[in-house]
Amino acid sequence: MAEIKLKAADGSGEFSAYVVAPAKQDAGAVVVIQEIFGVNDSLKETCQDIADMGFFAIAPDLFWRQEPGVNLSDKTKAEWDKAFALMNGFDQDKGVEDLKTTLEAARDYPGANGKVGTIGFCLGGRLAVMMATRSDADVNVSYYGVMLDKLVPEFENISAPLMLHIAEKDEFASADVIEAVLDGVEDNDYVDAFVYPDVQHAFARVGGVHFDKRAAVIANGRTAEILADILD
Repeated sequence: MAEIKLKAADGSGEFSAYVVAPAKQDAGAVVVIQEIFGVNDSLKETCQDIADMGFFAIAPDLFWRQEPGVNLSDKTKAEWDKAFALMNGFDQDKGVEDLKTTLEAARDYPGANGKVGTIGFCLGGRLAVMMATRSDADVNVSYYGVMLDKLVPEFENISAPLMLHIAEKDEFASADVIEAVLDGVEDNDYVDAFVYPDVQHAFARVGGVHFDKRAAVIANGRTAEILADILD
């Protein structure tokens, strides 16, 4: 594992990205997009899992303009309060620009094969969809993205595979929101959307309060398959 520094496209400074390399070279890369808890221990564990599958995993610090190095969990109210404050102060458009910068760095990373995808969770799940509509990523995967219904007008811009993992009982996405998203992607050949029954938001967060092993294994298997198909 390593940490690299990247210069923001708007010239406002530089930000760090956490990198875990796979055992093999000439491998695809995955930009791993954080939840509202920052590049925390759980996300780093996810990066290791992705590297173990044979991909470079690169997780940029998206909250750097507010507070670099945020590492929170979902275990205490104080951490939740801080996480929500950071999310509310986060400029998503600038976040997408930082992700594009990371994407380009991942294409040229030593040992990488030039193919790059994104995978995001919660806030990162929303940003992964924004990368599908606004970037040239080769593949994008969104886990329980928030406010995806607001992005439906952008879905016509999707020109690379996008996989959506949706929690049926997501406390941050009502049944109406889920229906709007599913309706929005119904005729889009680039998008595969899966709804996981009887699970809540963050069902795939390792060690999280709503972790569901069965749903996580199924979702992660689908993710591994699409990443292997496109990035190898």
